[in-house]
Amino acid sequence: THWKHGGIVGVFGYGGGVIGRYCDQPKLFPGVEHFHTLRVNQPAGKYYSTDYLRKLSDLWDFRGPGLTNMHGATGDIILLGTTTPQLEEVFWTLTHDFNQDLGGSGSNLRTPADCLGQSRCEYSCYDTSALCHFLTNEYQDELHRPAFPYRFKFKFDGCPNCCVASIARSDMSFVGTWKDDIRIDQDAVNKYVEQDPAYPSNAGAHKGRDWGPFDIEKEVVDLCPTHCMKFENKKLTIDTENCTRCMHCINVMPRALKIGKETGLSILCGAKSPIRDGAQMGSLLVPFMEVNPDNDYEAITELIENIWDWWMEEGKNRERLGELIMRQGFQKLLEVTGIKAIPQHVSYPRSNPYIFWKEDEVPGGWERDVDEFRKHPLR
Repeated sequence: THWKHGGIVGVFGYGGGVIGRYCDQPKLFPGVEHFHTLRVNQPAGKYYSTDYLRKLSDLWDFRGPGLTNMHGATGDIILLGTTTPQLEEVFWTLTHDFNQDLGGSGSNLRTPADCLGQSRCEYSCYDTSALCHFLTNEYQDELHRPAFPYRFKFKFDGCPNCCVASIARSDMSFVGTWKDDIRIDQDAVNKYVEQDPAYPSNAGAHKGRDWGPFDIEKEVVDLCPTHCMKFENKKLTIDTENCTRCMHCINVMPRALKIGKETGLSILCGAKSPIRDGAQMGSLLVPFMEVNPDNDYEAITELIENIWDWWMEEGKNRERLGELIMRQGFQKLLEVTGIKAIPQHVSYPRSNPYIFWKEDEVPGGWERDVDEFRKHPLR
């Protein structure tokens, strides 16, 4: 195809939200001289009324070809293929009549995206829609006026099932988790073992085919990644100290196992698709944080802004946060965020140490009498 692509067009006052596309042979293809894409900020949880969807479809049939993508990888409503004169017209209608704003594109904060969270899901450990909505409004300037080295994504998962795949697709992912024990209903566990028809494994997802009798050892206990579970004498036990909250057991037996009551979220940084150094998953930065909307998420915004200050100062052009962490080290991320190193920060023990002593942290510094020092730790 013959396309020129880049930030050539936009709407007044915005540096992002419109992806300009022009055909480089307009005389040969007069119907698609322009084929601009608009990214529209989706509602939290992607909840729509049928009335809104009808209005949006009518608008795009009138101002564009009617071709949409619900939703793009970032999360936005994608309106595909219109011409330059229509951009301001669509923008006016969206903002003034539909109470809807453009999303992010370019080297800026991309449109935050979340799962349904507590509005529909019993597993959700915090209100994903509330946090997503708050940060979207809090960082409108970063969303619409590109000032970053490259793109930056927030995604919000209510639990470790990760329904929006935040751990793999966002520079800063917020994954719900809990501190206390998984709640166990022993009677319900035995109902699954006894194959009570009212207790289908995997919440009935495997119905329609005979998969054989349910085997709690093979399907739950043996598949635990840390082998922290036991089923003996009709009783299921879980060693919480070794549980990594993968939720496999909960998904298989949802009526018998529930998430804990001390809920919050974990924060991971640095996930991205292949750009410079290949794809990578997020690295754990904050193992657990209580989420309190009453204080305007102050601890979260402080963490975000410390990371942004470092990234905008040190990041190279088109360098994602994850690549900066790889280049300068995870210890530098801990320093700029003021977070102390803990064992959960180590992904691969003994293979790639990144926590080093500084001279002011060592009694006596680097300059000291080695012979005198060796008198104390005698061999």
